[in-house]
Amino acid sequence: MQKPDEYSTKDIGEAAALLCASAKLLRLDGESNFYWFVFANRQQCQEISSKYWSSDLLVNAKSYQDSLRSLKDRLFSQR
Repeated sequence: MQKPDEYSTKDIGEAAALLCASAKLLRLDGESNFYWFVFANRQQCQEISSKYWSSDLLVNAKSYQDSLRSLKDRLFSQR
């Protein structure tokens, strides 16, 4: 159950960008056949997400790839 100050996304690319931008991943919430990535600090995450979707977010490419790999590892360990 999501709390008011939490931010959720099911998009793994967005979640990796959030991690790269120092958002704190709290947990993965499973729903049917997919998972929600749940982060702390809704306002911060919304700002980062907005920059991500508008292609204005700048992050280190290696850090992004590492974050993506880490999220995939977490997903596959849930199965």
